[in-house]
Amino acid sequence: MIPVLAEGWVWWAAALAIGVPLVLVALTEIIGVLRRRRNPAVRPLLLLRNAVVPVAALVALLAFATRSDQDLVWVRIVGTMLGFLLILLVLSGVNVALFSTAREGTWRERVPTIFVEIVRLLLVVVGLAVLFQVVWNADIEGLIATLGVTSIIVGLALQNAAGGIVSGLLVLFEQPFKLGDWIETDGASGRVVEVNWRALHIDTGSGLQVIPNATLAGASFRNLSRPAGPFVVVVPVAFAPSDAPHEVAAVLRRTADDMPMRIPERPSAVQYGGSGAYTVEIPVAAPSQSDETVAEFFGRLWYAARRHGLSLDKVGPDDAANEARVRAAVEVSARALHLDDELRTAALSACTTEQYAPGEYLGRAGAVPSVVCYLVEGSARLTVPTPRGDVVCGDLREGEFVGTAAVTREPALVTAVAAAPTTLLVLPVDLVARIIRAYPMFASELGADMELRRAQVERALRDRPPVPASG
Repeated sequence: MIPVLAEGWVWWAAALAIGVPLVLVALTEIIGVLRRRRNPAVRPLLLLRNAVVPVAALVALLAFATRSDQDLVWVRIVGTMLGFLLILLVLSGVNVALFSTAREGTWRERVPTIFVEIVRLLLVVVGLAVLFQVVWNADIEGLIATLGVTSIIVGLALQNAAGGIVSGLLVLFEQPFKLGDWIETDGASGRVVEVNWRALHIDTGSGLQVIPNATLAGASFRNLSRPAGPFVVVVPVAFAPSDAPHEVAAVLRRTADDMPMRIPERPSAVQYGGSGAYTVEIPVAAPSQSDETVAEFFGRLWYAARRHGLSLDKVGPDDAANEARVRAAVEVSARALHLDDELRTAALSACTTEQYAPGEYLGRAGAVPSVVCYLVEGSARLTVPTPRGDVVCGDLREGEFVGTAAVTREPALVTAVAAAPTTLLVLPVDLVARIIRAYPMFASELGADMELRRAQVERALRDRPPVPASG
């Protein structure tokens, strides 16, 4: 046998010279495949190829191939470097295996960051202990015993604080809420903007509310954003018990359905609880629209209740104020309506006034109006419905008419929406016919108004042609 081959270091050197390049080539190919697939395992494999394998080969060459009986410090230093690299490799591998590939909604995806950091710290501590015991022959049993006793003492001294922290961490692990959710607690309601191991931060609209996680763990709260889907705003409303329930329910449902925040696919609902108590349910897109929806709903409901003679909050209409409003409206419109003394007296007894909130419908396209209205105060926007949506075709100002199609009993061509708080003088058709008999010129004026609306509609549709209906 050749004397050189009898030396043990030759075989070790040959194994390293052949094995290490093969391992590096294999890792390079695997990394290339995973990188094309955007696999998160690329990072630990890069660490394995670029650092762990070369240092491990160096340690093997020094510690085994030379088979030196001397206690060389620099060999232990290289071994310590390998130990640190192995700890990093284990941390990276655990992170990829448990968390980087976690699917949404699984327990791995819900694990709070603080738990991950604690596990990493434990792995580092255990890895360092094993490293110093194996490489440097350090006695770590005494250190472990000391740390255990110290941990018990500190835990007993801080058991209340530690209990709160643990409760908070358990809340984080369960994750009953996430960033962007809208939650409601005993003391606050708002949107979650930050979640950490100690406290929950919610934006209440008037400031930032900080709620300790330990408080949440020991109390109940509502997550208004779960389950996913439309959020239903529940509005309690009170009317006088003498108001007819079917009339009140119709006004409530119509007012709720006309709310701009309501999801078009979901109708509102009204429930009667007796003694003038009602509950209105309005589906909206998100809980953040709740306060805005309630405020807008009550504003519109006040006007709707007054128009229908209902007693919102058990307060009925003021008859004296209504009479004064009618008298003032008749005086303002007397010249435009050609009212002489006789017709003015008839108008005072036959006419009424209606008030509208911004955004309410004064009239709808396609519906046959039953009365003619004179715009006393405010303004309105005229739109024509198309398959693409409503197209603005004009405006209504003070002194103009709404619902002139009532004279000819034709469907209205446009939809009128109040653009500001608006007051209308309502003229019954019989009174309009009486005015026309006395002043035939008034019929021409109403006809000119209808022709103007027709021209506005044609111009709007010409500028923006409607999409042909499918089917």
